[in-house]
Amino acid sequence: MHIYKENLRHLFFPPRCPFCDKVLFSSLFIPQERVCSSCVRRPEHVQEPSCKKCGKPLSDQRQEYCFDCKGCLYEFRQGKALWVYQGVAKTSIYRFKYHGRREYAHYYGAELVRHYGAWIKRSQIDGLVPIPLSQKKLRRRGYNQAALVAREISRRTGILAYEDLLIRVRDTKAQKKLNQTERKNNLKRAFKTKENKVQLNHILLIDDIYTTGSTMNEAAGELKRAGVAEVYCLSISIGKGYQEE
Repeated sequence: MHIYKENLRHLFFPPRCPFCDKVLFSSLFIPQERVCSSCVRRPEHVQEPSCKKCGKPLSDQRQEYCFDCKGCLYEFRQGKALWVYQGVAKTSIYRFKYHGRREYAHYYGAELVRHYGAWIKRSQIDGLVPIPLSQKKLRRRGYNQAALVAREISRRTGILAYEDLLIRVRDTKAQKKLNQTERKNNLKRAFKTKENKVQLNHILLIDDIYTTGSTMNEAAGELKRAGVAEVYCLSISIGKGYQEE
């Protein structure tokens, strides 16, 4: 019955490649791949060296931390990301968030687990928490893109996703329009846990884009105030920890 429903859904809503957005097939058969063979290598993966704190790619092997993480005390322990936020990855995430391409979450989640499944296991993660949207944005968009990715990671790892554990209590401004200081102030006390005491030890925060870390840091701080021992971060994409010359 599950396979039949999946086939029927794909017949009327065929999956699209997350990079070129072309329909992957036009039959009742579920495709084995969720990306075009010509697009697999198009996004730029995060490579070493990378920041030991947030995971941003660095230009110098001698560096340990990116500019944003130097001298900063973040609430989260460590972060990782899949792709550099540019080119086809940037365009893909834009369609995912604003053009209703929910099906991209299947590929994003699969790739995150393929690349960081071992790291997730070593970190002893016992709960996945997507960065929440405000109720206003959730109503307008119709879905939380981070929650869709968290569900796919949960399905593949067996780790429960707690979509309602963390809520956004303020409708903050878009972070991309603010400088670093404004980002921090914009997010102060923007999140709240539904429970006063969270019965989880190691949480993995899930988001689509990591820039300066202000969002992840504020969310991690709230979770730790509620009793979580360690918070880790995982994003689909991340900015570079250096400037191109």
